[in-house]
Amino acid sequence: MSLANLGPHGFQPGAWRWLIERVWRLEHAFERSRAAAKPEDDTRIRIFFVMAFFGVCFVALALGASASALFSGGGKGPGYLASTEGARGDLVDRDGRLLAVDLTHYALYVDPREVWDKPQARRALGKALPEVPAKRLDKVIFGERRTFLLGGLTPEQKDAIFNLGLPGISFEEQGRRVYPLGETAAHLVGFVDSGGKGLAGAERALDKPIRASAGEGGAATALSIDIRVQAALEDELRKAALEFQPRGAVGVVTNVHTGEILGMASYPDFDPNKAGTATDDQKLNRAAGAVYEMGSTFKAFTVAIGLDTGVATPASTFDAREPYKLGYRTIHDYHAAKAILTLVEVFKHSSNIGTAKLAVGVGAQRLSQYFTNLGLTKPAKVELLESARPLTPRKWDEDAVASTSFGHGMNVTPLALAEAMGPLLNGGTRPPLTIRKLASGVRPEGPRVLNEETSQQMLRIMRANVIPGEGGSGGKADVAGLSVGGKTGTGEKYDPAIRAYNHQRQVSSFAAVFPTEGPIEADRYFVLILLDEPKGNARTFGFSTGGWVAAPAAGKVIERIAPFLGVHRKPQIMTVSNSQNTSPGTGL
Repeated sequence: MSLANLGPHGFQPGAWRWLIERVWRLEHAFERSRAAAKPEDDTRIRIFFVMAFFGVCFVALALGASASALFSGGGKGPGYLASTEGARGDLVDRDGRLLAVDLTHYALYVDPREVWDKPQARRALGKALPEVPAKRLDKVIFGERRTFLLGGLTPEQKDAIFNLGLPGISFEEQGRRVYPLGETAAHLVGFVDSGGKGLAGAERALDKPIRASAGEGGAATALSIDIRVQAALEDELRKAALEFQPRGAVGVVTNVHTGEILGMASYPDFDPNKAGTATDDQKLNRAAGAVYEMGSTFKAFTVAIGLDTGVATPASTFDAREPYKLGYRTIHDYHAAKAILTLVEVFKHSSNIGTAKLAVGVGAQRLSQYFTNLGLTKPAKVELLESARPLTPRKWDEDAVASTSFGHGMNVTPLALAEAMGPLLNGGTRPPLTIRKLASGVRPEGPRVLNEETSQQMLRIMRANVIPGEGGSGGKADVAGLSVGGKTGTGEKYDPAIRAYNHQRQVSSFAAVFPTEGPIEADRYFVLILLDEPKGNARTFGFSTGGWVAAPAAGKVIERIAPFLGVHRKPQIMTVSNSQNTSPGTGL
C-alpha cells in the first residue's frame, strides 16, 4: 500500500503529496547520513526537526494569546473585581459619587492535615480572629478535612493572617458588595444577599440592569439622589428624631417636574454592609413601605380639588363658628377660630370644619375620582418594590368624604403623598416618581390632574401659610429669601384598644415646597418631614403637632439644600391676599 492511499477523505491530493514528499525527503536524509557513516548529521537533523516543531507551536500559542488580550475585551472595567457570576455594576449618585461597588475579598480555609502544630495554630488564629467562636475554631483546626472558616476578609486582613506563616492556611477570592457610605441612603440604595442578588432598595428594584452593567465595561448605574441633599436630609431628620423621640421618621425631597427623588431617609437606619445584624424595624423603609393617616397635609388636596372644580375660590367663605354636624359625627377644629373663614384662612388655620364643608360641596364621586387621579388610591409609582398599597375607604359616603378631606380614614405612604403633591406644585401633571437619574432637561409627561391655574393658586396659598406673622400654621418652616410654602399635618392614630383615635399618639408632618415664586415651569422642589408619635418637650411647650416638630426641621433642610439645587435667596417675599380672585363664594 502506498502512502498516497492513506490520505484522509476529502483532503486535497496536491497538499497531501507535498506533505508526503517532505516526510520522505527527511527520512532519506537520515538514511544517507547512516550510509555515509555520519551519525552526527543524523542527530543534528533530528534535533533541528524537533526544534522546528516546538517553534511552530510556540508561535501559534503566542499569536492566540495576543489575539485574546487585544480583541476579547478582557481586562476592561474599573478594576475592582472581574465579572463573575453574581457580579454587579457600581451604583453612583446623580453626580457620579460612589454608593455601592463590588470589591475583591477573601475566604479563609484551613486544612488540618497540613497543620504541624495544631495548638499553636489555634492560639494564633484565635488571637487574629476574635470574631470567630472558639467552638468553630476548634472544629475546623482539629477536624479531618479542609474546611471554610471565615469569609469577607479584606486584602489587609488576608495579608495579616497570611503573614502568620501558618501551614494549612489558604485563601480563595470572593466578590463582596460594599457600601462605602455606610448608613447614608441605606434604605434607598438597599442591599444584596451573599450571592449578589438584590434584596431591598435600588439593589432589588434595579437588579437586572445593575447585574448587566457588570458585563458592560464597568458602566455604573446612576441613581436620582444627590448625596449632598441626602446627607443634609438625614442629618436634620436624625436631629429631630433625637429631640422628639418618635417611633420612626421619614424625610423625602423630590423634583416636582421630573419626579426624581433627590433624597429619601427613613429613621431608624442601618448599615447595609452589616444588613444581617439589623432589625426588621431598622430595615423598614418607612418612606415607601409604611402607610400613615397624613392628617392636615391632605387639606392641600381638598383645597386644590375645590378650586379645580370651581366649587370654591380663594375668597370663598366657610362658617367655622360652630362644630359641623355630619350624620352621626361632629367635626371640631383643633385651632378653633370660631369665625367665618375664607378658603385661604381655612388652609392657614387648618380648619377641619371648613375643609369638610368644602369636600361635601365637591361631592363623594368627584373627590374620590380626584384622589384616584392624584395617585392616592394606589401604591406610589416608583421602581421600589417596597412601595405599599394604601388603605382607602370601602365606601365613599359623606362620612368618608369628610374624614379624608382632612387626612383621616385613609392611609398612604409618604412617597404616595410626595407623588400626589407634584400636580399641585408643577402646573397640574403627575409624573411618576423615580430613583433613576434622568437626562438633563428631561421632564417626563404625566397625566394631567389639575388645571395650571389651580397649581398657581396653590403655590400662593401654601406660601401664605408659611409667611411669618400671617397666622399660618407653617411659619416655623420659613427661610428668608427662599419663598417657602407648605402645609402642616397632625393625624391622630387610631387605637384598637380604645376603638377610637388616641389624642396622645400622632403622626406629625410638614409638606413643603420651594421656591413658590417664579413661573410655573421654573425648577421647584418638594420636601416632606414626618415624625411618627413624637413627644413634645419644653421648647415646644409640650406640643407635638406638625407645626412644632416637623416644620422647623423642613425649614432647616431647605436652607441647607437650596445651594446644592441652585436655588438662590431673593429679597422679595410673595404674599397672598384674601381679596385675590374675589368672585362670590359658595357660602359652604
